[in-house]
Order: sequence, then C-alpha cells, then structure tokens
Amino acid sequence: MLKQRGQREVFCGLTGIIWLHRKIQDAFFLVVGSRTCAHLLQSAAGVMIFAEPRFGTAILEEADLAGLKDAQAELDRTVEELLARRPDIRQLFLVGSCPSEVIKLDLNRAAERLTQTYAPRVRVLEYSGSGIETTFTQGEDACLAAMVPVLPSTDARELIVVGALPDVVEDQMVALLTDLGIGPLRILPARTIEDEIAVGPNTVFALTQPFLGDTHAALIRRGARHIAAPFPFGEEGTTAWLSAIAEEFNIPRALFDRVTEAPRRRARQAISQAAVPLNDKSVFFFPDSQLEIPLARFLTRECGMTALEVGSPYIHDALHGPDLDLLPTGPQISEGQDVDLQLDRCRAAHPDLTVCGLGLANPLEADGFATKWAIELVFTPVHFYEQAGDLAALFARPLRRKSILKVAAE
Repeated sequence: MLKQRGQREVFCGLTGIIWLHRKIQDAFFLVVGSRTCAHLLQSAAGVMIFAEPRFGTAILEEADLAGLKDAQAELDRTVEELLARRPDIRQLFLVGSCPSEVIKLDLNRAAERLTQTYAPRVRVLEYSGSGIETTFTQGEDACLAAMVPVLPSTDARELIVVGALPDVVEDQMVALLTDLGIGPLRILPARTIEDEIAVGPNTVFALTQPFLGDTHAALIRRGARHIAAPFPFGEEGTTAWLSAIAEEFNIPRALFDRVTEAPRRRARQAISQAAVPLNDKSVFFFPDSQLEIPLARFLTRECGMTALEVGSPYIHDALHGPDLDLLPTGPQISEGQDVDLQLDRCRAAHPDLTVCGLGLANPLEADGFATKWAIELVFTPVHFYEQAGDLAALFARPLRRKSILKVAAE
C-alpha cells in the first residue's frame, strides 16, 4: 500500500450538513464560522432566498476573531434567538469550523452549558466540520459520533444500521431486513429524536457508509459489536452485507434466498444493461470521499472494469477490509494524497475514466480525460439492489459523453 502525506484536494466537513439536515428532521445545524462558511453552505445546498432551511451560520466577525467580544456570550445570544424563533427544533448541533478552531472556541463547553439551559426540550451537541486535516464525508462521521455518547443504555439484543441514507433507500433496506425477520432494528441517525436508539453490550451494528470510522469507534466503546461486511454497493456487495447480518441472526439460508432472489435478479439485469460502456475500460480513483475501495470492488467485479489505482483519504481495516479482500489483484492501493504526484501517475496511466474531486475534474478534462465527480456519488442514491443499475450508469455517463463529443468533433 502506498501511503502519501502531501498536499490534498478535498472539500471540508461542513458539506455533510447538506444531507444531514434533510435526514434528521427535527434538528438544526448551527455552524460557528465565517461568511465563507455561510456562502459554501448556501451554494452547495442551492437554497432559495425565501426558503427556511434547518441550518445556518453564526458569523464570527472581526471583533470575535480579535477577542474584543466574549464569543461564548455571543453564541448564547444567537442560540436563544434561534430557539425562540424556531420552537420546532429538538436537536441543535453546534458545528465547529476552521475559524472557530483557530481561535480555540470551546464548543464542547458551550454545548454542555446550553443543554443545561434548554433540556429536556432541546438536546444540544457539538462536532467539528472543519476542513483542517479532514475530508468532506467526515462531517457526517463526526456528527454521528457525537450522538453516540448520549444514547441511553440497553441490554436488549438489537441491530443498529449506521449511516445517513435517502429515505427511499432506507425504506428499501428496512423492508429487506424485516422480510428476513431481523429485529429489533434501529437506524442511526434517526429521523427524529422520538425514534430513540439505545446501545449496550448486546447491540450489534452494521455500517452503510465506509467513512464512519469515528462512529464505529464510539459504538465499540459503548460495548456494541460491529458486523464486518462489504458495503452494499451493487448486487454482490448488497448480498454480502445482508448475508453477514443474516448469519449474525441465524436466518435460514432458504429464507435468505427466497427474500433476495427477485431483487438480486433485477439488480444483475440493471447492471448488465447500464455497464455496457464500462466493460474492458480502466478507472483511476483519486482520494476524496472514502467510498473509493467499495466502488472499485463494484466496478471491477460487476462492471468489467480494470482499476489502475484506488486512492482513499483513509483506509480502516475493520471497515474497508472485506471490500479489499474482494478487490482483484493489480491496482495500486494508496492512502492519503500528494496531489501532484498522483496527477503524474494518472497522466502516465491514462485511464479511460478518472474519479476525482471537483477541483481536479476541469484540469483533467482539459487534458482529455473523462472524469466523474466523487461528490456526486455521495449525494445520489446508490446503495442496495434497486439502485445498482443507477450506480453503474453514473460511471457510464462520462464515457458516453466523451464518445458523443468525439463523434461531433469529427
């Protein structure tokens, strides 16, 4: 494995608020940051001027940064005004940013103080969305990890499925697990605070996202046990993920085959149709979202592609190990990034498709490379059987576009 510790090209963890504020329906995400943080969120979310989203920014002005004002008192005042105007808020997340961390603003102390003031009506938690030494999907990881210590304890044997999924995908997953007779089933993050989750020594959990290392560690500290499995991308990954949970709960193989037979067949058919442009093509992954290893497994084993390099910001054996075990021998596996060196390797390899961040896509397109934005794979429903064909189509689209442009140019 190649380990790199140079210059990187990533978004910051504040980006995770864009999907988390839709998922946790009674929460508000208050970013303690600069106007740049506010502009990033507004631009990324595409919020219209008359909308009232469930996130905002407490702007750190020059006086705050210079220490001329008591930032804790200013934050208390902002929270008081927010909760008075929005009585529907049941969970308030104070989200740290690069500016708040640079001035050493203690949001943990603020969250404890505000919890005492507003409990039990509002639960106040804090986490860091800073882009310092992190990648953008770690915003969700930090958020979920912050929720784990305050979950109540239980001795019941329950399954927690961890990771924010679009509601339609989550509903499909719950239906599959319910048909298999697996339960009680809890989802982290829950849609509201009323859907309370408890954790204890008899809790087992499965991850749906490969970037939840801190949440994994927090649950282990609470005594829960991880069900290791490939991530549910494509037919193979979804079947392996469900099978690992079914084995944990002693589900008969005949029942498993009966429940999964039809969706597996639909997934294989959808992939075979969508993946035609991908067959015998090569792919190069820049480290960006931490989805790279399971996606490389999907593309190489189910779509007929050849992986040249698979880069990931961080590689966690307990999380990525099952997918790494299935990845065919051949590609360079790299952890971390030295963007200039990796650009050199990419240009030398000349892959048919390059998966990278937004900051690298335009320069690579100008060099004649077909690119896929890594962030699109986080925002788009891609998990489980019914989305398997759509996942393959996302990768096929840049190759089709390049082919059409080539014909038009001729």
